[in-house]
Amino acid sequence: MNDTLLALVAFSPIVVAAILLVGLNWPAKKAMPVAFGLTVVIALFVWDMSANRVIASVFQGLGITVAVLWIVFGAIFLLNTLKHTGAITTIRNGFTDISPDRRVQAIIIAWCFGSFIEGASGFGTPAAIAAPLLVAIGFPALAAVLMGMMIQSTPVSFGAVGTPILVGVNKGLDTHNITEALVANGSNWDVYLQQITTGVALIHATVGTLMPVLMAMMLTRFFGKNKSWTEGLDILPFALFAGLAFTIPYALTGAFLGPEFPSLIGGLTGLAIVVTAAKKGFLVPKSTWDFRPEKDWPAEWLGSLKMDLSDNGRKPMGLVLAWMPYVLLAAVLVASRVSTEFKSALQGVSVSFANILGESGISSSIQPLYLPGGILVFVALVAVLAQSRSVSPAFKALGESTKTLIGAGFVLVFTIPMVRIFINSGVNGAELSSMPVTTANFAAGLVGEAFPMLSAAVGALGAFIAGSNTVSNMMFSQFQFEVAQTLTISSVVIVALQAVGAAAGNMIAIHNVVAASATVGLLGREGATLRRTVLPTIYYLVATGLIGLLVIYGFKVTDVLMVRP
Repeated sequence: MNDTLLALVAFSPIVVAAILLVGLNWPAKKAMPVAFGLTVVIALFVWDMSANRVIASVFQGLGITVAVLWIVFGAIFLLNTLKHTGAITTIRNGFTDISPDRRVQAIIIAWCFGSFIEGASGFGTPAAIAAPLLVAIGFPALAAVLMGMMIQSTPVSFGAVGTPILVGVNKGLDTHNITEALVANGSNWDVYLQQITTGVALIHATVGTLMPVLMAMMLTRFFGKNKSWTEGLDILPFALFAGLAFTIPYALTGAFLGPEFPSLIGGLTGLAIVVTAAKKGFLVPKSTWDFRPEKDWPAEWLGSLKMDLSDNGRKPMGLVLAWMPYVLLAAVLVASRVSTEFKSALQGVSVSFANILGESGISSSIQPLYLPGGILVFVALVAVLAQSRSVSPAFKALGESTKTLIGAGFVLVFTIPMVRIFINSGVNGAELSSMPVTTANFAAGLVGEAFPMLSAAVGALGAFIAGSNTVSNMMFSQFQFEVAQTLTISSVVIVALQAVGAAAGNMIAIHNVVAASATVGLLGREGATLRRTVLPTIYYLVATGLIGLLVIYGFKVTDVLMVRP
């Protein structure tokens, strides 16, 4: 079988999933089992993977599924708890006091607060937290998921305190041989990694500044009475201001402090600046935009998450007490990633399976206290005691959250094991590269010197398959490095483009969409979300690719590892 046919076969499960989800509007619970079955057939009969390795990959995927569901459960449990304590009513009223404009609310909650949460925890947590919070203050479920997925872009490369760079790029590159070459050229690994980090921060800041504008336009186009793009542009000055309030401190932090804190500092700084500006009406348009009355919403917009915002005779809760759980959540997430002692203590509780079924390199571990799910549950329990002094809201929230989780579990049981088969397919009897690398090699061969335009798309492909910037970087960083060396162009820029594209790919990663949809009870309509999130994803990848071409061939940026003829 020639390389072209192999690449097409390797990519076919992704194409089938996209056609079923986006083209035919199948729910993920039907589409993903089909894609999973096709992946198994290709792995066994084309890649000649052993049945034992395929089964081990499935078990590994099931372990990761448990971890993802734990995060989703924690996010839903916290929100339902706050619903029953009455905190959500206060939070909703508080946002109305800041601004009744839904575009402003989306920018504050999703862009600013969500980016901060991404910097602290990653793992798709921002969408899982932002989406139900938006529903709680009156957004349609589909709009809430769309906003939550759109922030799975700019802050993601530095999510979880820099994990996609510190783990993904570090473990994705051949550090031993590259370090030897760096030393021979008078440099070192730390300098090289910081150059990549700076490149990632600057590219993201350039492209990401427009994301709040796109968020406003997507809201007004798909959820407005007039279905107008231009109603989103009415808020252009404020949206650009909000974009810069995040991206400027984000870029400076990445360039001067490294990969751990850009999203954290950018999100926190942006939140403080944007909320203050909105309260004072700075750059906020005089006309207020809102959704149609809820009774006029199409069924496609609605999820099963319902927010009873009546006070039920309760004494109104203060804004500080209502927001306390989210402040505590941010503080504990940051501490769990920054404090070595605290991090070690949480990671000490772990269930691990090494070399599953004897297959080398196929392992799985679950750290229930360290994962954001454990922290979310802890915060929810603290909130119950602080806000109601009764455990009754927690028991009500537990029942509701468990029901919501079941549908997501079924879909992810097929989606994530499929991903692991893809990634683990590099060990096979046919002596082929893994399925993702085979596809990427084919794509690189087609475009030649125009590869910088495609580099980010390769990263996005990895994230689309794996649902993770970190995993995409681990899969493709060395591949990107080798292409750069072959073309004698800057490997620093190309690996940076990989990391940026892998972040953008999270906007269309199927299991991220499923996880976010589960938090608002929107399972079964993943295609409706993907048809919309593909638009900002295309913008991000095209803009990033053009920047790559400009930097490499226009500015002729070089690095110490460029091979010269």
